[in-house]
Amino acid sequence: MSEEIKSLSDLKKAVSAKEKAVKAEKAEVSAAPVKREPKKDKFGRSYATGRRKDATARVWLKQGKGDITVNGKVLDVYFPRPVLRMIINQPFVVSNRVGQFDVVCTVKGGGLSGQAGAVRHGISRCLDLFEPELHTALKKAGFLTRDSRVVERKKYGKAKARRSFQFSKR
Repeated sequence: MSEEIKSLSDLKKAVSAKEKAVKAEKAEVSAAPVKREPKKDKFGRSYATGRRKDATARVWLKQGKGDITVNGKVLDVYFPRPVLRMIINQPFVVSNRVGQFDVVCTVKGGGLSGQAGAVRHGISRCLDLFEPELHTALKKAGFLTRDSRVVERKKYGKAKARRSFQFSKR
């Protein structure tokens, strides 16, 4: 500041000028689009963790011919229900990358439905890291958001979380 501040009005003018300069600087920074780099290890794989209910999936994704392995088994063997296989393949369908990536994952906890959701979440996060330009399509479909709904715990004095024991009048 080169000018001397002699009164309160001079101080107000100096502060407002400084605020305008800061706002203009922030506008310049936010206007420039941020280009994210793909995150891959030395083997060309991306890694991400997916979660759903009590299930946790550790997922590795790399370029390939579309093989999906879950806990050392082929997808059709580990998830026999077609609905669960469809859930797992949704990120590839949305991003138009069906059959282009090999997936190796390990899943722990929960049941088959929660595990399928966890694998889908992990695959989506891996795709986002592998190809950052797919972020908007995956986010719009809701695959990058962790579904935080979990089973409510059982309370004492209740048959389940909220259900009361059967009432007997006599």
